[in-house]
Amino acid sequence: MQLSAATWPEIHDLDTDLAVLPVGSTEQHGPHAPLGTDALTAAHVARVGSERYREETGVDVPVAPTIPVGIAEEHRAFDGTLWVSPETFRKYVRETIESFAHHGFTRVVVVNGHGGNIDALRELTGAVSREDNAYAVAFTWFNSVESEHSMGHGGPLETALVSHIDGELIREEKLDEAREEGSSRWGEWVAGVNLAHDSDEFTNNGVVGDPTAASEELGAELSAQAADALCELLAAVATRSRR
Repeated sequence: MQLSAATWPEIHDLDTDLAVLPVGSTEQHGPHAPLGTDALTAAHVARVGSERYREETGVDVPVAPTIPVGIAEEHRAFDGTLWVSPETFRKYVRETIESFAHHGFTRVVVVNGHGGNIDALRELTGAVSREDNAYAVAFTWFNSVESEHSMGHGGPLETALVSHIDGELIREEKLDEAREEGSSRWGEWVAGVNLAHDSDEFTNNGVVGDPTAASEELGAELSAQAADALCELLAAVATRSRR
C-alpha cells in the first residue's frame, strides 16, 4: 500500500507492524539516464517487493514516499546533483523510521537505490534497533540481484531497470556516447586505496560500465529478482525475534 495514496483510517486498519521506506539520490547518471535514477529504482523495488509479499502472505505493507536526496557529494561536478551531509541523512531517515514506529510500524525495511547511502544506512538502522522502539534493516536492491554485468554507475543494470520502469526516460541516442566517454572501473585504485574522492576524477561523463548492454528484458529480470529478494527479507523481518 502506497502511504501517500492511502487515508489514515486505511493505515490504521492494517494488520502488520512492517513498513517499507525507499531512499535514493538525485545525482548524475551520465548523459543518457535521469538524475532521479536512484530514487526511481528504489521506489519501484519497494513497490514490487511489497506487492510480492502481499501476494505471498495476504499482508499489505505501507510503503512510504521515497526520500529523494542522499549522500552524493562525490557527483558534485555534474549539474543537477543534490546532496546532504551524512549526518543530515542519518537523522532524517532515523526520524522517519521513528514516525512509523509511533503508529505501531516497528519493523522497517529501508529500500535503498544509491551506493553512497549504504554505510550511513547500516549505521543508522543499527542505532534504531539498539536504541529506539523499532527494528530496522537496509536493503540495497542491486546487491540482491545476479547478472553477468557489473553494477557500475549509469551502467547496464541501472539503465536496464530504468528502461523497464519507464523506457522514455532513457536517452537512447546518448548510449554510445555514454559508453565511449565513460569509465570501465569505479575509482582510481593504488594498493587497495581509492585515490579519487569525486567521480569526475575517473569518468568524463559520470558513467562507469557499458549502458549499451542494457535492455528492457534485463530490467524486467532485475525487477523480478529484487522483488523476490525483498519479499524474502520482509518475511524474515516479520518473524524475527526482537531484543
